[in-house]
Amino acid sequence: MTRPTPAPAHAQAAGDATPPALRLTGVSLRLGDDQQQVTALDQVDLTAGAGRFLAVTGPSGSGKSSLLAVAGGLQTPTGGTVHVAGVDLTTLKEHQRTAHRRRHIGYVFQHANLMASLTAREQLLLPAHVAGRLDSTTRRRADELLEAVGMTGRADRRPHQLSGGERQRVGLARALVLAPDILLVDEPTSALDRARARDIVELLAEQTRVHHTATVMVTHDTEILDAADHVLTLRDGRLT
Repeated sequence: MTRPTPAPAHAQAAGDATPPALRLTGVSLRLGDDQQQVTALDQVDLTAGAGRFLAVTGPSGSGKSSLLAVAGGLQTPTGGTVHVAGVDLTTLKEHQRTAHRRRHIGYVFQHANLMASLTAREQLLLPAHVAGRLDSTTRRRADELLEAVGMTGRADRRPHQLSGGERQRVGLARALVLAPDILLVDEPTSALDRARARDIVELLAEQTRVHHTATVMVTHDTEILDAADHVLTLRDGRLT
């Protein structure tokens, strides 16, 4: 599988006192109203440093997707703090949180959430356009990432012309195109065959190392856990 040319790395020297890219401290999340509440996250502590690939596994309903939503600033926790690149997201207003997330976080959704009117290649260029970073280097990186995930021959296809697995691969490439500080990945192999699943997770691991990205992946797939540096288990909202 062809690997993309590295974008500028987020360097972190050995012994650097820089805080971890992602740190959750005492995070709780309760859903529902006063009559019936469900605890999705219960006093969760998690730290993801640059260049580290963490996998979080656990049964359905254990809170894995809630964990990613809170870590990515998509949902505000009931309690605790969420530090992303040194900034506590819980102290920011919504527009500030959105801007900070856009600068520092790449998100691979379980369902690719592609724009129906855009081709696969255009999906990758859209984040760069929004961020004001659409240049020849980014265009070249987008093409290399499409090749890395096996989508070069279908770069001009729109989502309705792609299979579920192909849409997932485009979503992964889109999340990597700006080389984010933090990569949050929700069930990346759920729609892939075994060989492609292994390729995708190995690409995730390599990109994490090359770009010093802090990657957190939630998954049910126990056969890919060996690619991670560390494996955590989430059960009933508690992380172990």
